[in-house]
Amino acid sequence: MPSQDTTPPPSSNSTSRSVSPNLIIVIIAGLTAGLLLSWIIIRFLSGSLQIGSYEFHGTLFDPPAVVEDFELSSVDDSMTRLSDFRGKVVLIYFGYTFCPDICPATMNELKTAVESLSRKDQEQVQVLMISVDPQRDSPETLAAFLEHFHPSFIGLSGPEEQIGSAADIFGVYYAKQPGTVNTGYLVDHTASVFTLDKAGDLRVIYSFDTPGEDIAADIRRLVDE
Repeated sequence: MPSQDTTPPPSSNSTSRSVSPNLIIVIIAGLTAGLLLSWIIIRFLSGSLQIGSYEFHGTLFDPPAVVEDFELSSVDDSMTRLSDFRGKVVLIYFGYTFCPDICPATMNELKTAVESLSRKDQEQVQVLMISVDPQRDSPETLAAFLEHFHPSFIGLSGPEEQIGSAADIFGVYYAKQPGTVNTGYLVDHTASVFTLDKAGDLRVIYSFDTPGEDIAADIRRLVDE
């Protein structure tokens, strides 16, 4: 008599093998670690994450230096106080619109610095140019000059006495010098950029020719504080 296969057929109600809870934990941990690593890499490459102690690209004031408040005129003769920008990183430059070289070069680096930032960081930064030539630089003249670099830049001017007081706060030197028929008189002046943190204290001074990308890296650091 032929033998019969007694192996029971597979049951239609059989269930698939369950995944081990330990395997699920391993998978979740791996995905989390991957996302964290990606976040760290992105932050590091953007300059917003620094491994180890951070070194600023200018002269650092540690502890920060307290800056006395002052008031000057901006467009439409409205009065602007330095304290109006409390809560932002403020970069201050003393210059003048008739400057043949140093001032445009510096403002171009500040343009590069601001445009290197994310839109969110840009909203927390203010560049101010204070004229050392109030005889020729009205607030409107300054505004037209700065418009060539970035629409957010603000120019400040005022009476000689007020400008002198603001310059003294930062130890800025300026003095008229003979020029040519084409240029008119020139103004020798300190070419540094003074950077205030969000508390309004002086944190970093940049010398002339500091690259905008380096300034941007420092701004990100100050914005994140």
